[in-house]
Amino acid sequence: MVDILDPNKLEDTAADSLRKELGQQAQLEGELHGLQQRLQQLPEGAAPMERASILLERARAQQVLERGGEAWPLARIAFDLYAEAGEWEAAADACDILYQSDQPDSLAALGNGVWLGVTFPIDPEISVHLLSHIVDDTPDDADGAAVAAATALFLADMRAEEGPEKERLVFFANQLLGRFARRHSEVESDEQFTYWVEKLELDDPDKFLVRLRNVIDVLVQEDWWVDRDQLQSSLPQ
Repeated sequence: MVDILDPNKLEDTAADSLRKELGQQAQLEGELHGLQQRLQQLPEGAAPMERASILLERARAQQVLERGGEAWPLARIAFDLYAEAGEWEAAADACDILYQSDQPDSLAALGNGVWLGVTFPIDPEISVHLLSHIVDDTPDDADGAAVAAATALFLADMRAEEGPEKERLVFFANQLLGRFARRHSEVESDEQFTYWVEKLELDDPDKFLVRLRNVIDVLVQEDWWVDRDQLQSSLPQ
């Protein structure tokens, strides 16, 4: 028996989708208003991290509403506040919002965020998410995206705590690497995938992490927002 589509039902579905979208937009607008009020009510001597948190949430809402130009300055101020306090996880999260704001310096934001996400033992989900932007937004023939995907899988496996969340993150990173293998070299079978990984040396962290530095340098150019040498010298050996 062949189902016949009812045009009226299609219209209802479209209307439902529009109503849902408008509802979500209204919710975000309400959150923005509430966050602005909280910001205005902060006392003069409020803790910088409290201010940064509100700014970052405002930036996140603006970015979701596709107002990148309004999201950027909020997230950029939040980044500076977090960086000054050494709150690297939140600073990397700010970089993610800055990249997705699609502004002239968004690639530099991504590079700074990835560097922080790999250098410091922050929530691996943030690091993997940042690396996935490189994979998703890079041409199919770019080896740098393969390096980013391999790094994402490495961090998910090494840094995530054992349990369902680690399984989910490792699965996502595996899928990320597998999808790019198909894009890069039309890899379909397990044997082809193993050969591809070995050929690009994606099974050796000592090699692909060094190559990741080059990828980051291309993204950032000279627009570093942190003092890398000082930060690296402060890390435990």
